[in-house]
Amino acid sequence: MDPLYDPQKLEAQAQQFWAESASFEVSEDPQRERYYCLSMFPYPSGNLHMGHVRNYTIGDVISRFQRMLGKNVLQPMGWDAFGMPAENAAIKNNVPPAKWTYENIDYMRDQLKSLGFGYDWKRELTTCKPEYYRWEQWFFTRMMERGIAYKKTAPVNWCPLDQTVLANEQVIEGRCWRCDTPVERREIAQWFLKITDYAEQLLADLDTVEWPEQVKTMQRNWIGRSEGMEVEFEVPGHDSLMVYTTRPDTLFGATFMAIAAEHPLALLAAENNPKIAAFIEDCKKTNTAEAALEKMEKLGISLGIDAINPVNGESIPIWVANFVLMGYGTGAIMSVPAHDQRDWEFARKYGIEIRLVVTPADGSSIDLESGSYVTKEGVCCNSAELDGLDFETAFNKIADSIELKGKGTRQINYRLRDWGVSRQRYWGAPIPVINCDDCGTVAVPPQDLPVILPEDIEFTGIGSPIKKMDSFIKTNCPTCGKPAERETDTFDTFMESSWYYGRFSCTDQDTAMLDSRADYWLPVDHYIGGIEHAILHLLYARFYHKLLRDEGLVQSDEPFKSLLTQGMVLKDGSKMSKSKGNTVDPQQLIDRFGADTVRLFIMFASPPEQSLDWSDAGVEGAHRFLKRLWKAIYNHTISNTGDNQGTVPDTESLNENQKAMRLKLHQTIKKVSDDYGRRLTFNTAIAANMELLNWVSKFDDQSPMGQAIRQETYENMVLMLSPIIPHLCHQLWQDLGRDSVIIDHPWPQVDEAALVRESIEMVIQVNGKLRGKMQISAETDRAGCEAMAIKNEKVQRYIKDRPVKKIIVVPKKLVNIVI
Repeated sequence: MDPLYDPQKLEAQAQQFWAESASFEVSEDPQRERYYCLSMFPYPSGNLHMGHVRNYTIGDVISRFQRMLGKNVLQPMGWDAFGMPAENAAIKNNVPPAKWTYENIDYMRDQLKSLGFGYDWKRELTTCKPEYYRWEQWFFTRMMERGIAYKKTAPVNWCPLDQTVLANEQVIEGRCWRCDTPVERREIAQWFLKITDYAEQLLADLDTVEWPEQVKTMQRNWIGRSEGMEVEFEVPGHDSLMVYTTRPDTLFGATFMAIAAEHPLALLAAENNPKIAAFIEDCKKTNTAEAALEKMEKLGISLGIDAINPVNGESIPIWVANFVLMGYGTGAIMSVPAHDQRDWEFARKYGIEIRLVVTPADGSSIDLESGSYVTKEGVCCNSAELDGLDFETAFNKIADSIELKGKGTRQINYRLRDWGVSRQRYWGAPIPVINCDDCGTVAVPPQDLPVILPEDIEFTGIGSPIKKMDSFIKTNCPTCGKPAERETDTFDTFMESSWYYGRFSCTDQDTAMLDSRADYWLPVDHYIGGIEHAILHLLYARFYHKLLRDEGLVQSDEPFKSLLTQGMVLKDGSKMSKSKGNTVDPQQLIDRFGADTVRLFIMFASPPEQSLDWSDAGVEGAHRFLKRLWKAIYNHTISNTGDNQGTVPDTESLNENQKAMRLKLHQTIKKVSDDYGRRLTFNTAIAANMELLNWVSKFDDQSPMGQAIRQETYENMVLMLSPIIPHLCHQLWQDLGRDSVIIDHPWPQVDEAALVRESIEMVIQVNGKLRGKMQISAETDRAGCEAMAIKNEKVQRYIKDRPVKKIIVVPKKLVNIVI
């Protein structure tokens, strides 16, 4: 054994061994319990950052531990390769997005391997490759047949200069992030998936998964189930307005209606009113995001048309408002300014009546000059027959009345909207649709899939290049054979990440999307990723899994049994980011200290679900521990004369010191096993092993029995640390004389006999203050403990002749003598 710890040398050797032995390649084995551990796959941006390192180290530690429990463990890796960053890089570097992406994948793959992650690389997948998105295209055509996929117009952010749709985050103060051109709101035909058909299932099945309650709550709020009514407001001379409200008890307080700029009633009024037409044009320049609508100034214009309130027959004005979108609900809302802050602000701005119809149950007054009164706890007022009724009673009474009049129906509604999967961008999977003048929208037949995205293109950022490529667009209709054109939109990249976990089970399958191996591995036992993915990615993946189930491709209802959302990596008090200049390059640390040091620090600095504060001193401390562990085992191997590999030959003849050492070892094994398996607190597992190293370093028994106990301790310590620092432990296992490979060795077992204490140390207090300690038999009863404490020489100095009022005994811990 080399006396000096050389991480670069031993890490290269360990990684070479794992690669040549295909150590982490797995196949289906019905005779063994399987375990599927998956970390959210990365976007190939070019370099790993510390967030990646933390995410993937957590997953690797869990995977290695589960393997040591004897399970058949799958831990794969791939690349979420489509998306806007590649297009931005293409513009900046004048290189096709595909070339940039593949080069990044090659570099980042090497980085992952240098960290020693135990991935089954033969299952590697890349979402921008046709062999992957072919099946996504095929599945979409199946959803078209089932009516789950459909096309409709929807508002988008449009940059007229770049001729492209912008994501909400690309609109900065109403302008394009790239060219600063004012952004327009346009109605464009787009493809959607009916996620709303699955809203109730998505809600109910949250109760079946072991996820953080915070994530479940976020999803429940996003789905937004509500019980309310759809109510009809007649508009004399026009079609009625239908609105959904969760507060029909406030209908007597509705003093105006608000409709979207794209509503047919608004467009009709604009034909003869230039001011309304101009306002509608201005609305087209606003961001379509709900968050942006909440923050912007609320503006509107009256149509000069009234609606009839169905509960009291009052005429109330109809306004076009910039905060109402046609794509949400019916594009019309009833406005009760006394009890909705947005409506209150609008009403104050335009001088519309604000009528109180709910008042505190205790009779206290409400100041509507300072804001709205939003509550379900009050009672109705100014509401005719509803006056004095609480929310639930008033809701049911007015609902019964409206239904009896035929002016509305009770309804369960969801905040969730259907998933828009169209993107008017280049770098994505082509939507497999052909548009024919005679046949309309036609799905590409299975035998003609995949529709391949051309990769060798010149990308300028002005629109999508495939929209100008006749070689891509021009085709023939598969139904009638006449000339037709391909769809030039591409899929939202959440499509690729919504089913990749299943494809990992059968990446070599070229005749089907999934096969029977998916049911062997799914659902994923442990899924790991940032909480920023709590809603969209995780919700879409759950929805997609149910689509796969209903298509007969999987049998399970949910894709991920257990979820771990790791905390952020912070430096100088804020999240690491290039813009803040507080990033740390993992590669530099690996080159300087070795991968095991990086892994150890990442796992020791904080529990996985909490934020991690970066510390250079902490990294150096982790490296010092590894050198100390190496040196300790080196000194043991050169002095050990025994041939006892991890076993103590005769536990009956141990002296007290030897028993204490074994007690500490097996207490540590018991604690660390719980830290890994149940609590997932790897930092405390590391701390326990650091404490154990301190103990064994002071254990200077050089007898054959002492050497055997030291060997047992070091072997078990190496086993317990091997999921976290696998390279070092791979080598130390061999240096301790083991012929086997540590990754194939089972997790250490607790020797329950070693945990039985013949004697224990108890603290003695007098009036609550420490006055002494005593060693007693573990079997000593309460009376014996009291008697020995009273007789203790140090305690006698404080008691003397003073009477003892009472004695408090905490079994196996302390005796408190009250005088």
